[in-house]
Amino acid sequence: MATEKIKFNIKDMLINYNTYIIFILLLIVSSWLSEHFFTTGNISNLLLQQSGPILVAVGMLFVILTGGIDLSVGSVMAVGSTVSAMLITDFDIHYIPAIVLAVLVGTAFGIFNGVLVAYVGMQGFVVTLATMTIARGFAFVLTNGMPVKVEIGTLDTIASKSNFFPLIITAIVLVILFMLIQKYTGWGRTVIAIGSNSTAVELAGIKTKKFRVSAYALSGTLAALAGTFIAARTSTGSATVGEMQELDAIAACVIGGASLMGGKGFVLRAVIGALVLGLIGNVMNLMSIPSYPQDIIKGFIIIAAVILQIVSGKQERTV
Repeated sequence: MATEKIKFNIKDMLINYNTYIIFILLLIVSSWLSEHFFTTGNISNLLLQQSGPILVAVGMLFVILTGGIDLSVGSVMAVGSTVSAMLITDFDIHYIPAIVLAVLVGTAFGIFNGVLVAYVGMQGFVVTLATMTIARGFAFVLTNGMPVKVEIGTLDTIASKSNFFPLIITAIVLVILFMLIQKYTGWGRTVIAIGSNSTAVELAGIKTKKFRVSAYALSGTLAALAGTFIAARTSTGSATVGEMQELDAIAACVIGGASLMGGKGFVLRAVIGALVLGLIGNVMNLMSIPSYPQDIIKGFIIIAAVILQIVSGKQERTV
């Protein structure tokens, strides 16, 4: 009887905490593969690099929860990067309002996506695929295809160690905020309900369209903010920022256990999924492994995560 209970508990643990188990195992493996992994410099560098992708993953999660998808996030990151850099460099605007304005542009792209999906009835995949091209082209037109160098002591301030990494602190605060929003607010619960059963939500008298628009608007907002983070880290605004980031964001959500059908997913798990992808790249860089094998390994990890999600889903129905 005791043995059966232990097996049952282990099975429950694997079902409920598989994302965290993957993350912990990867931490152990990373520390074993490289003695430089658990150094202060490397951990702070990892957090700086992943603060942007984490926010993109969170925004993507809320779109996925509604049953949608946002392929434009990488291009909107480029918009956030280039707009903030140009406002500071060409118009001599202080970096804080420059970030705010860049984020508002990202919000506008998100609202554009949401309106076409919710009110026009277009598929999210098609709409955001088009916006992905539009936003990237917009970034290239703004910069004429050239990187925009930002003066030291302006935008890079938010990525400065001497200022206690405001960029990282902002990302942590936003993650906590959206964890609370998802769990304790009507908006968070409704977004999940829409992805689970949109018809039932509509029959309950809730206008689902505005919630879909707000989810896409949030995704655009966080993507643009992530773009300004990258510009701050590199002191450069570039139209090439965020290339393929939409796939990493989707992968982070999937690794975190989110269902691409909608209605299932958690902010913290999406964050862990983004960190898992960041850890893979980080430890391979420490081992001087080229980027191409990293992509192969990422692909296999995504497949393994989906398989684990399918198996866990079956186990949940039988427990």
